[in-house]
Amino acid sequence: MNQILVQDHSRKLHFFASAEIYERADSRGEWKGLFFSGGQQNYLLLLCIHHLKSKFVKRIIMALLVEDLDDQNRFRQILAISYHDLVQFILDYIKRKSGMTIFFWSVCLIFLAIAVKERINIAGYFPIKKVLFHSVLGFVVFPVICIPVHELLHLIPYFFFGAKRLRIGMDLKQNLFYVTAHRYVTPPLQFKLVAVIPFLIISISVIFLVFTLPGLWKWSLSVLLFVHATMCAGDFALLNFYYLNRHKKIYTWDDVDQKIAYFYEKI
Repeated sequence: MNQILVQDHSRKLHFFASAEIYERADSRGEWKGLFFSGGQQNYLLLLCIHHLKSKFVKRIIMALLVEDLDDQNRFRQILAISYHDLVQFILDYIKRKSGMTIFFWSVCLIFLAIAVKERINIAGYFPIKKVLFHSVLGFVVFPVICIPVHELLHLIPYFFFGAKRLRIGMDLKQNLFYVTAHRYVTPPLQFKLVAVIPFLIISISVIFLVFTLPGLWKWSLSVLLFVHATMCAGDFALLNFYYLNRHKKIYTWDDVDQKIAYFYEKI
């Protein structure tokens, strides 16, 4: 009998009529392993690949409940943030020097340099009214249009991972927009994907447009590229929080009704 350690739900899988998989759990639900039996050893590699893939997926899609985090033998609360204090949290962590913030500010400077280059390239070739019009597009109109797109892109990973009760909100006093899943426990990798997806998709798309569209569109879109990057400061502040605590496995959930975000460390 060959044992392959995996983390999964207890079940018995049949591969044809000649091989079987048994996954065992102890009385607490902790996984002891997956056992392969049967005379067809040539199925072993297939089974290994299948369950390694399952293990990777389970690492991303780990279904914990809020009540599970109350187990003080397994988890410890390390932070609780009121939505009303998010700006202070963002300013705090976006200023903390780390590899994450160095990357963020470096990207912002690169995008600013692209915008300056495009502005220099169009100097003297277009009427000032058209230049001003595209400047307004880049600094105001496109970023405003980008806000709902950005927030909707945050929803994609949540949908993929099966989160329910998704909420999109805003706090105009703090000039903040946010997406969250009410009482949904988000593992570290999931949270990082939720945070970074809008930045990646929008930045890559706009860069493509900057280098393909002609004339003044290069200017207005390069401005959008820079402005949107600065709009991602909140996402990168949260990513920096995870980066500075990278030695910890942090789970988070939001109580949207009370407007509080909780962060727990797995002990």
